[in-house]
Amino acid sequence: MTLLTETRQRDLPPRTAPTAPRTTRAAVPPLAPGAVPGLGHAPALLRDPLGFLGSLSGHGGVVRIRLGPRTVCVVTDAPLVHTLLVALAYDCPRGAVQDTLKTAFGDGLLMSEGQAHRDRRRIIQPAFGPDRMAEYVAVMHQVTEERAGRWHPGQVLDVAKEMNHLALEIVTRSLFDARLSEDATLAFHQALPDLVKGQIVQSLYPHPALARLPLPVNRRFDAAVRVLNQVVDQAVRPTGARSAERGGTLPALLRAATDPGTGRPLTEADVRSEAITMFGAGTETVSTTLTWLLDELLRHPEVEARVLAELDEHLPAGAAPTPEALARLTYTRSVTQEVVRLHAPNAFLMRTAQVPVDLGPYRIPAGTELLYSLTALHRDPDRYPDPLRFRPERWQSGGVGRHSFLPFGAGKHKCVGEAFAWAELTVAAAAILRRWRPVAVPGSRAREVVWTTVQAHGLRVRLTPRGARVPRPDSPADDQVGDDRAADDRVVDDRAGDDRTGDDRSVVEAPAAARCPVSNPAPTPAAPQLPQRSGELRTAAARHAAWVVGRNLLTPPEMTRYGAYALHELIGHAFPRAHGANLDLLVDMLGWFTILDDRFDGPPGHRPAEARAVVDPLIDALRRTGPDRTGACAPVGGGPAPRSGDHLLRAWNDLWSRQAQGMSPNWRGRAAREWQACLETFPAEAEHRAQGTVPALGLPETMRLRRHGSCLYPFMNILERVHGADAPAALHAEPALHRLRANTADAATLINDLYSLEREERQSAAAFNTVLTLQRIRGCTRSRAVGAVRSRVARLRRENEALRSDLRRRHPAGRWYLDGTRELIEGVQAWTSTSDRYLVKDGPRT
Repeated sequence: MTLLTETRQRDLPPRTAPTAPRTTRAAVPPLAPGAVPGLGHAPALLRDPLGFLGSLSGHGGVVRIRLGPRTVCVVTDAPLVHTLLVALAYDCPRGAVQDTLKTAFGDGLLMSEGQAHRDRRRIIQPAFGPDRMAEYVAVMHQVTEERAGRWHPGQVLDVAKEMNHLALEIVTRSLFDARLSEDATLAFHQALPDLVKGQIVQSLYPHPALARLPLPVNRRFDAAVRVLNQVVDQAVRPTGARSAERGGTLPALLRAATDPGTGRPLTEADVRSEAITMFGAGTETVSTTLTWLLDELLRHPEVEARVLAELDEHLPAGAAPTPEALARLTYTRSVTQEVVRLHAPNAFLMRTAQVPVDLGPYRIPAGTELLYSLTALHRDPDRYPDPLRFRPERWQSGGVGRHSFLPFGAGKHKCVGEAFAWAELTVAAAAILRRWRPVAVPGSRAREVVWTTVQAHGLRVRLTPRGARVPRPDSPADDQVGDDRAADDRVVDDRAGDDRTGDDRSVVEAPAAARCPVSNPAPTPAAPQLPQRSGELRTAAARHAAWVVGRNLLTPPEMTRYGAYALHELIGHAFPRAHGANLDLLVDMLGWFTILDDRFDGPPGHRPAEARAVVDPLIDALRRTGPDRTGACAPVGGGPAPRSGDHLLRAWNDLWSRQAQGMSPNWRGRAAREWQACLETFPAEAEHRAQGTVPALGLPETMRLRRHGSCLYPFMNILERVHGADAPAALHAEPALHRLRANTADAATLINDLYSLEREERQSAAAFNTVLTLQRIRGCTRSRAVGAVRSRVARLRRENEALRSDLRRRHPAGRWYLDGTRELIEGVQAWTSTSDRYLVKDGPRT
């Protein structure tokens, strides 16, 4: 049902966790570093909730944080959270986050405590008994089949929105035997975000009276409460044809029950309170999990194939699911468990210590608010190795234990509808996947948006009937704009090394796409899918993470966000023939360059002297190396080795040695020159920012900086290392190859500019972005500039195909190198459209 509601437990008297006789004084939880005067840790929590909460485990099992004037203890250790929810359940009732909803919806199951909670649970429990599951499963299947049957081939779905509608309809028809109007359904989903946002903002108020002020966030919250009550009234009101409601529905159970405390029947307010709990919590969390499930299957087609094979074996096409059939879908259950682990929908929940309690070695005073994040707990690397990787196989040997996997809570408030929720996830996913093959619209993968829940925003898919030919991944999507074939808008023409701009008439009007403004209607091959090497890539990613931390380039807490970039997937797309040490080298090179590039988002990016201090030692390391008898790089000139105190420099020495090992002098000379040109762009950009000349730059200078600063030339050189030999010297002497390499660097750079546009528009330092430059120098709209750059990407790719065709004919021995330049561009586009690196997180709005 919901990942927030509750289940039946034995009635136990209030108690604290049993502890051994104390021989030493209990510890005070440590205070997390980084508090801002007056605000405490609230800015860090609001800016990056999951990153901040995940970082706290390094400071202790319980850590104090300050939220304005309040001190909150964050429980970061899974067994201690289990203790909090089970052994300390009566002494530590719900906290401020849940109390916000209590004022809106009354003292129902989700908000009640003590005897009132136990009494209400006894009334509701029969609605989720095992004898009801067969009926629920049949309704779930029917609802999903009906909804999926209304979709049509080629349709683009907003998956989060569609799964919200589906989950709401399942809850309405299975638990309430009702149907909501389309207007009511739409109103419900429009109100839910304001309810969730108001809940978290009001829970952070230093005084409850602030919730009564006419602030925008409070007004929207109150309006959302009114809407949700009106929608629920539609479902529970016993009027007209529904006056003789089925005895097994939730409203019927509630209306037939009496309050043990008063002996009187429950009121309609009681019925509404319980109904709105099921509607609110039972819709958003399940629909979010379904969205993540489809997103992960899109990212892991080998997992989807195994799920479909299991469905064919145990749930043949046309067969209605039953609880017994669902129990046989063991691999599918592992997949759903891994989705729920990796994307636990509860960003954080709270409890309040009513009496002094002990949590492990820590003494918690009475009145202390306790916060825990299931998302952070389920991403703990100590309990889940490689926690950010989607690995269903980790559950096939029993998982990691009930104290570490708590998606439905634990203790007396554990989810009453746990079995309902697992069944809903499986039945809905099976019905959709048996009928449709979703294909991700480029640039529209799911991303995390965090309030009290971790929501999945942005996933949009194009539907293809199961068994039909899958559309090419680079086919233009309905939401992508402009007609590249009609656009004659040469943004940059770099023949013979000269950069020229076209006339202003070439910039075509086109509305900006949601995230991915790139399309390619030219008949070039589809972007390569990752080969059947996911295990090899995951191993490379793990080795890279160890290399980054071991080289002190990043700290373990910083690896959470960095790992979401999935740089190993870019290498997998762009270098499909790289394996072993070469694969590790490529991932390390890309990671090192990404970390270096991010450093210039800070002060060195607009302070030339600091930029030089970072870059010059790296360039000196290139200048001071030469071939020894083994072909490796060693210091030359008899002088001292380069300074190696900087972590970036030490890592760079390692990378350069690994790149050049065994390569020819010609290759090393070319690679050194192109790395130097790349590194020189950083102080050049800093100089422009410091002098305020960024707005005055034209396209030629912007493109020169972007072309070399993108690191594409060095990565084109690595094609030869992967192949094991230099490309033919005659091919390197061809002007057409120089043109091809420039086009490749420019196309990849322009693709990067399109995907990073939103992030760079918001950064404080002036950005060197071709779209922004076009807007500035031509005075055109953002959408026209986007359309012009998109068209240029398409033109470059078409021109490159012609160049490759000619060069293959005259230099057939270099075909592998020519094909590699195409794979590089296609890999950049395939990765950039799915990576989290350029996402702009939705910030809180009040």
